[in-house]
Amino acid sequence: MKFSLIICTYMRSKPLLELLQSVKEQTLYPNEILIIDGSINNDTEFILKENYLENLHYYLVPKEHRGLTRQRNFGIAHVESNTEVVCFLDDDTVLEKDYFEELIKTFKSDVAITGVGGVAINENNWKPIEPNKKYNYKKYYSFDGYVYKEGQRNVVRNYLGLQSNLGAGKMPNYSHGRTCGFPMNNKTYEVDLLIGMSMSFRKNVVEQIQFSSFFDGYGLYEDADFSLRALCFGKNVINTKVQLYHFHDPSGRPNRYKYGKMVVRNGWYVWRVKNPDPNSIDFFKWHAITILLTIIRFSNAFTTLKRKEAFIEALGRTIGWWSLIFSKPKLSE
Repeated sequence: MKFSLIICTYMRSKPLLELLQSVKEQTLYPNEILIIDGSINNDTEFILKENYLENLHYYLVPKEHRGLTRQRNFGIAHVESNTEVVCFLDDDTVLEKDYFEELIKTFKSDVAITGVGGVAINENNWKPIEPNKKYNYKKYYSFDGYVYKEGQRNVVRNYLGLQSNLGAGKMPNYSHGRTCGFPMNNKTYEVDLLIGMSMSFRKNVVEQIQFSSFFDGYGLYEDADFSLRALCFGKNVINTKVQLYHFHDPSGRPNRYKYGKMVVRNGWYVWRVKNPDPNSIDFFKWHAITILLTIIRFSNAFTTLKRKEAFIEALGRTIGWWSLIFSKPKLSE
């Protein structure tokens, strides 16, 4: 099964090189690697010239093709015609050696599977359930013999009855799904949403739908939007054998005000992709959770060390929410 790897990058030459070094060590190597660079300098180009990788093709895109969704669409347009699977990775990830081997095995296991995602080892906080230990299930979420300690926002949602009524990776009709991921138990789970750091699709999917231009620049939640629209072609799954590390490199990210605003407006957009005509309960829950999370973020200005960042992000969320009254995002056709 021939597969292409697309890595979109922006001003992250060193993290990108670490990722490519882990690609070089794979037990199953990509038939082509496309680096789609939106950087405003030549650092990435220079570092790639100094570190040869087989099957690598580098593109420094002009201004009109910069931004995550535009760069992904650019990459899709340049994959080889005989490619069967198109893989996407964030440029601040590092792969386990059998990442692609397990990924392709997943596609081969079921023709109904059209999207596959992996799990980040360093972000996985699941623990096996201890048989003699009692858990407060307002503070812990249990699943498949494992337990996950909820963060502040989810504990509050549990007490207020605003938690998702679905499992991880599934989006309820009021959005705001569980973000705990899955325990690393070598199982595969069907989901609605794949995460942009690690997602792959059969080529027939990316040939027929594109990443939406609504998600400009940094592209927050563009992966959720694409995953939801990809469901019309088959199943999305997360295979916990498909493993990597995700380091969330700070370079290339938007300021906290803009990020906070995107959380709300982009979140509203994805919610309406999933549920274009919400009933009154779904409407109330989406807005109630959005307001609650904004209040919690404001409180972080007093409870965390990064007080200024928390306050600025909460301000962005507030402005983003109010802006929905006057200017709702328009859904792509």
